[in-house]
Amino acid sequence: MRRRYSLPALLLAVGVACPASAQELRVGFLGVATGPFAVIGVHNERGWKLGLEKEGWTKDGDKLGGVPTRVFYGDDQMRPDTGLREVEKFIKSDRVQIISGVMGSNVMMAVAKPIFDASVVLVAANAGPAPLAGEMCNPLFVSASFMNDQNAEATGELANRDGIKSIYLIAPNYQAGKDNVAGFQRTYKGKVAGQALVKLGESDFQADFSKVRAVAPEAVMVFAPGAMGVSFMKQWESSGLGKTIKLYTLYTIDNATLPAIGTAAIGSVQTSHWNPDLPDPRNQAFIKDYVAKYGQLPSIYAVHGYDAARNIARAMKALDGKTGDPLAIAKTMRKQGLDSVRGDLKFNANGFLIQPYWKLAVVAGADGKAIERGQEKVFERPDSFGDKCPPDKRL
Repeated sequence: MRRRYSLPALLLAVGVACPASAQELRVGFLGVATGPFAVIGVHNERGWKLGLEKEGWTKDGDKLGGVPTRVFYGDDQMRPDTGLREVEKFIKSDRVQIISGVMGSNVMMAVAKPIFDASVVLVAANAGPAPLAGEMCNPLFVSASFMNDQNAEATGELANRDGIKSIYLIAPNYQAGKDNVAGFQRTYKGKVAGQALVKLGESDFQADFSKVRAVAPEAVMVFAPGAMGVSFMKQWESSGLGKTIKLYTLYTIDNATLPAIGTAAIGSVQTSHWNPDLPDPRNQAFIKDYVAKYGQLPSIYAVHGYDAARNIARAMKALDGKTGDPLAIAKTMRKQGLDSVRGDLKFNANGFLIQPYWKLAVVAGADGKAIERGQEKVFERPDSFGDKCPPDKRL
């Protein structure tokens, strides 16, 4: 009896990879599961998985936005070389149409071009480096998070309102750190008394505190994500500097790091594009679902992951499950805007969100424990780089 083979079976028999089905969505999620930044990476991935679950997807083969979907995971450890290897696997072996996640701007700067060159959609669930908003912008890029400079710009505005005449800046020496320093100085009208670009992952800030004492500024602004923030805040409390110097933080204190920082965070002020006290029913439902599933309050990183997953699902619904045109996927995501726990948000021409930025303060709760409280809106406006995005790269 003559045996008959389908074309895919024949290709597999001779070792040739089959292309992904036109009606199957394949998504790679590049996260941070190990190392000093895992504390925020875990929140990002949890939010992503909760968003998938909210849209009806819990396992490979389930439908996301009406199309059968497979999800692949990678851990870049906030290392560009590791991120490149994971992205190469997503593209060549897993044959994904969309890559999401990417916590670190150092990793984002390394992986963006290879992703775009492969005609894969990049849905940022955290990092938002300035070059990707300007000269390196690409129509295949869609952000579900923020543009690096804007929280810092909002902090500069806040410091102006508070009448701060001098400030010392501390940030890690990598793309996001430089973006935050630049963003702050773009809006701040007082004197920058000094700045320190520390090692990414730094855990000892005593030398920086000595410099702060020497210049005696009215305030300090620090960007110290993940475990860096825990170390900084504990040492800040021990130093006694907070008795005379106001502290503004960026991506340092959040519900991912606050349990480890504890009461040392009380009295600090920050800006954020997520207000945990926003009364929007979508926001309250998200917080309730996250606490029920994971037993702790969500952070801004969880918000990013949650919104990224849901935005992909909305695009697939709008496209009737058609996955074959990456530009159409990105264009649809941008055109429909982001149905977010932060509100109904629109996109700038470079794929970054136009969204409110809020003042948050860390206060003592009824039980004496530190808790973030949303306060007033600082501003809502497009990022400062949209006009630098080449016209032929805009959507």
